[in-house]
Amino acid sequence: MAADLTEKTDRYEQMLADALDEADRTAPEGTPLGQAAVDCREMADSYLKDGRHFRENGDLVNALASFSYGYGWLDAGVRMGLFSIPEDTELFTT
Repeated sequence: MAADLTEKTDRYEQMLADALDEADRTAPEGTPLGQAAVDCREMADSYLKDGRHFRENGDLVNALASFSYGYGWLDAGVRMGLFSIPEDTELFTT
């Protein structure tokens, strides 16, 4: 089971990092939607950092949860139109 948790944690960390690289804010700066995009990105980035902290301390369960939550923030932002993504990506559930 530990190998499964390690592999899944690795995969979700990479998925969140890649998603942060691919999601570009489309909502105009200085608008409520623009601020929502900033907030979504900040939350996703914070969860990535938290997950890495948990991983460094050997807490894979909370690391995986953090990576998953961070990805959820970005995915929701994409679905709401706050971010644009490349057409050929499979990272999001558009």
